[in-house]
Formats: sequence, C-alpha cells, structure tokens
Amino acid sequence: MKLFYHPEDGRMGDIIPYYEDGVFKPFFLGNGWSCVSTKDHLHFYDMFSTGIHGGTGSIVKVDGLYHMFYCKFTFEPYMRQYACHATSEDFRTWTEHPEDTFMPDGVIYEMSDWRDPHVIWNEEEQCWWMILCAQARGRTMRKGCVGLCKSTDLKHWDYCEPLYAPTTNQSGHECPDIFKWGDWWYLTYSVYTDRFETLYRMSKSPNGPWITPKVDTFDTRCFYAAKHGTDGNEHFMYGWNPQREKNMWKFNPQEYKGKDYNTWDWGGTMIVHKLIQEADGTLSVTVPTAVDNAFSHSEPLRMEPLTGDWKLTGDSASIDTPYGYSSLMFNKVPQCCKLEMDVSFDKVPREFGVALQIDADFAMGYYLNFEPNRGRVQYKTGLRMYEDGGKMFPYEVEQERPMEWEAGKKYKVRVFVQDTILLLYVNDKIALGTRMFDRSNFHFGLFASDGDAKFENIRLMTE
Repeated sequence: MKLFYHPEDGRMGDIIPYYEDGVFKPFFLGNGWSCVSTKDHLHFYDMFSTGIHGGTGSIVKVDGLYHMFYCKFTFEPYMRQYACHATSEDFRTWTEHPEDTFMPDGVIYEMSDWRDPHVIWNEEEQCWWMILCAQARGRTMRKGCVGLCKSTDLKHWDYCEPLYAPTTNQSGHECPDIFKWGDWWYLTYSVYTDRFETLYRMSKSPNGPWITPKVDTFDTRCFYAAKHGTDGNEHFMYGWNPQREKNMWKFNPQEYKGKDYNTWDWGGTMIVHKLIQEADGTLSVTVPTAVDNAFSHSEPLRMEPLTGDWKLTGDSASIDTPYGYSSLMFNKVPQCCKLEMDVSFDKVPREFGVALQIDADFAMGYYLNFEPNRGRVQYKTGLRMYEDGGKMFPYEVEQERPMEWEAGKKYKVRVFVQDTILLLYVNDKIALGTRMFDRSNFHFGLFASDGDAKFENIRLMTE
C-alpha cells in the first residue's frame, strides 16, 4: 500500500489541483505537465502526460474549452520568465498559443521573476484575474510579491499593481493561489528566502487588506509549493515532501554515507492535507479521511521499558519522571503504517513524545518532541546525539510546528509512515512532515522528561 503518491518514473514537483465531475485531477511537474486522478486522495489512477513542458500554473474551463496557464524560461542572453497559454478540448491533447505569451512590464514589475500564473474569474469585477510569482520594483532586495494582471478574454492581459507586496522576502512568492471559502478569501504562496514554507493570508475581500494569522503555515519546510483544491464541499492543500539526494553545501562528513545530512531537493512525493476552517476564519489541517482509514489491522503491542518506572496497562503507558528522562521501546516500525494514541500530562514535562527507528540505546533515531513550555512540536534526528552532529546543528531545533499544550487535556496524535516519509497530525490542528532516510527496521519508542506523561489508546495499524 502507498499512502502518498509518487510517480514510478521519477519525482514529482509542483502540483496543480483541478476538480471536475466528481474526480480530483491534479497535474504535477515531472517530465512536463502530467496528470493523475483520484476520488479519495489515497488511490491514484490514469497518469498521462500532456506534452506541455513548463512550470507551475493553473487550469480553467470556459464554454467547454480547457485553458492551461503555465510558465517558461529562457537563459540567453538574459534569464527571463514568461506566462504562457494553451487550450484543449479533451483535457489530454493541448495546443500552445505562443502569441499569448507575455513577460513582466519592467515598470510595475522587475524583469526577473514572472512565473506560476494562477487564473480565476472575479465575479465582482466581471473579469479574469491572473496572479503570479513576481518581483515588484523597489529600493531594496525585498521585492517578492504576488503580481496581478486582468483580462476579459484570457488572451490579452493588463498589468496591475501587485495584489500583495509586503516587502518581506527577497524571493518571489511562488505558486500563488487565491480562493474564497465562506466569507473569507485566502491567498497562499511559497517562499524560499528567510523562510522556506507555504504561507497563507486571509481577507474579507480579494483586494485585501491581507491579514497574517498567528500560525500562517500548513506544515514544515517539507510541504512546499502547496496549492488549493476543492470539490465545493471539502478543501485540500496539495504540496510535495522533498527528497534529499544532494549534499549541495558539503555538510556531510566524508566518512558519513547517509542522506539525513543532505540538503533538501526540489520535488519529491505528493502530500495532501485536508483543510479545516476555524470559527475565526483561520485554517487548520488534518488527514484526508481515506488516508486515515487506510489500515484495518491492529498489531499486538510489545512494550519494553528501558528507563523509568513505567505503568503499562494493555494499550496504555504512563510515567512520572520529575527528575530525569524515561524511555520505553515497542514494536518495530513497519514500512507503511499508522500509529495513533491520546496523550496528556498533569505535571508539565520538559518534553515527551514519540521516537521512531530507535534501538535499545535510545539515541540514534528520529524524535517527535512535544514541548509544552515552548508551545511547539519539534522534530529532531539522532545526528544530534553525538559530537559531529552537534557541529552540524549549532542550534536547538531542526523542524518545529507551533502547538499550544494544556495540562489535563487529551490530544489525539496520529503518525503516518511510508518508507522514508514521516507525517504527524495533532488534534486536527497541525501537521509536521519530514523524512527519515538513514535508519529503518528499528523500533517505535515513547519518552518523557522532567514531568509526567500518559500515552493512552495506543494503536499500531498496518494492512
């Protein structure tokens, strides 16, 4: 079984969601634009190539004709980027229209970035909007923005002032998307300077002003170029979890043969989060229903305390460890599985959580640290457990997600594993995705430090 889609003939890059006639039909970048279909975001079918070679964009259908907007690049004598247009009557065979290609104007927008065109119909203005990854002209390098053009015929576009230009990022705001849900408009985009994530903003109008929510991301650095798709009922964000094939900055020690030190690459495996709209309009994420229900077999638990006075009762484990670190080990991590449990505490621990691919030394492995005093979930690797790893990580956190924890409250934790992919959901609020390359065929573990923790209703689910 595969929980997360990955093409057999190579990695997948940016996903372009599209929905029609009861079927989600996300395109993705690989060897050009390719397409798969799914009804549940677990089973994917019918991959085909469109023959279009270019960067991210969008699809709209008007009077029975499909319009694809995408981007292309040239590098001689200068690097230039172009918004492009193609059409199709059958969704598979596409005709490019080079006469509709256009680049930035050089007046409102710099000539550098001009890509990832996303087109919607603006009902209020009765015209088409195209938003793009762009650079607004300005005095500093912090010119990344969401550009805006308007059209009445999908062929001729007028340049407008940027839709969103916060003068924050040096990078263009990649893969922008805009959609309405109830009374709120949402603007999403991805950045790769200062931060490396997919962000969102919210407003009561497509013209802004755009509010930055307290938590303005959906996942970690391992969920990039994410765009929105909906069937009109449920809403989803489609991004990719990257590979780590390259050692671009030569961080790896010469004697180290693994990948966990490597730099994150472009492209990888599709990850789809289901969106939840909170009462105040902010967005949370959870797992799609079919993925959550993918497993039917519950493995018998075999828990072995390593340190500390653990209390074990069937599918639960608890520990009171006020002055140190307590750990236990249980089943091996299957190649594809779901681990779920309810966690809580009364005496606020310094940290507690779940370890993966751990052995009886309880050192090398991968850790999901729940840290109430710091209001976060932190992911860290066993590379930090020895001196050379400490030189690699001269800081205290590798990846983290904000999470508010309260004493006496239960939190539903779900951990999904597919080969090297690790994906955590907590309380239908936050997601934390990452990779585990160097270790496999080791064990799950539980731990707590300087406080107490309860792990209840533990279930390890497999096929």
